[in-house]
Amino acid sequence: MSRSTSPTSNMTTLGCALFATRWLQAPLYFGLVAAQGVYVYKFFNELWHLIHHVISGHADETHVMLAVLKLVDVVMIANLLIMVIVGGYETFVSRIGLQGHRDQPEWLSHVNSNVLKVKLATAIVGISSVHLLQMFVDVHHTPRHDLLWGTVIHMAFIASAAILAYMSGPMAAHEAKAHPVKEEPRAVVIPAQRDKEPRGLEEPRGLEEPAGAGVAAGAEERIEAAGFPARKVLEAFDEGHLRAPDPQVIARLGKVDFVARKANVVLLGGPGTGKTHLAVALGVRACQAGHQVLFATAAEWGARLADAKAAGRLRKELARLDAYQVLVVDEVGYVPFEPEAARLLFQLVSHRYERASLIVTGNRPLGRWDEVFGDGATASATVDRLVHHAEVVTLDAESYRTRRLKGAAVAGWGGAEPVR
Repeated sequence: MSRSTSPTSNMTTLGCALFATRWLQAPLYFGLVAAQGVYVYKFFNELWHLIHHVISGHADETHVMLAVLKLVDVVMIANLLIMVIVGGYETFVSRIGLQGHRDQPEWLSHVNSNVLKVKLATAIVGISSVHLLQMFVDVHHTPRHDLLWGTVIHMAFIASAAILAYMSGPMAAHEAKAHPVKEEPRAVVIPAQRDKEPRGLEEPRGLEEPAGAGVAAGAEERIEAAGFPARKVLEAFDEGHLRAPDPQVIARLGKVDFVARKANVVLLGGPGTGKTHLAVALGVRACQAGHQVLFATAAEWGARLADAKAAGRLRKELARLDAYQVLVVDEVGYVPFEPEAARLLFQLVSHRYERASLIVTGNRPLGRWDEVFGDGATASATVDRLVHHAEVVTLDAESYRTRRLKGAAVAGWGGAEPVR
């Protein structure tokens, strides 16, 4: 028995030893940190010379422009360095554990070696553009030979970056096929069991997302993983019965710019006014824009956080939810909270404050949330953080269910024989 298991054990040990050699790269990244310090010194040295020449009157417009371009060049190279230091270290050495940090770089949450290469290529193109601009600004003192080769080299950088960006699409698709996403059971309701891991974090967002079917597939995965009760779209929302002071509010929210601002959306109104419809539709738009979204009712969020607290992992659970750019909390106010659930909902809102977005629906005005939370202080603190950076929309309309009943009654009356 020992002979049969020893080769596997040796292979495991050898593999672990080889994997541990990644730490040999750690000193290289710390060396780049030292290089970052050198560029900080170079920046302020160039800035001092510029100020000195301006004060002494020896700087003309061309000299100032060249000096400013040098400063921009230094900053861009420093940005390239920090991207390599942080992104490369986390990709190839070890996770830094910035999840939940309010200053976590936006690109770091979905970075991988493929995305990092594209970002580095585009950064190099930007630096090359600044160098070429310096040549043309000082064209009278730049040999034509240098201008020619500077232009050729810059075009070569652009072509290589374009080829690398084009190749990143098939590479990402191949990686997705090699590591397929497992489907989660659809019958489970509690979000703690529904979202094992946020899907699609490895996919770059916005302009860096692969075009075509890859983008649609990624959006569909995010929509499915969000746990929406049904799929809704903004175009299907009937604004004809909506009595709102701002007729453009739906179109403005549909751009989902609030996600980038880490702002909230609060939808208030009576039953049947379309709060959940709008919340789901905005969540779908956010998924299509490349954001991770998770939907649950207020009661489900309370149960999830209560389970996490009972297990002694509430802090980790709140930090884990930071992977979702948008959380939807539906049906606040339909069922009064227990004191513990009210405190946990406050902790969720407080933790997300100025860090990520919430979409909240409720059937009572904000001034009456003390009836829901059972405690005026907790309700006031929750509302204060929720609406500080928020779009509050009151849906003052007749229930669409009532309208349907009235419509059915009218249709039935019109088709019947008149009463004599």
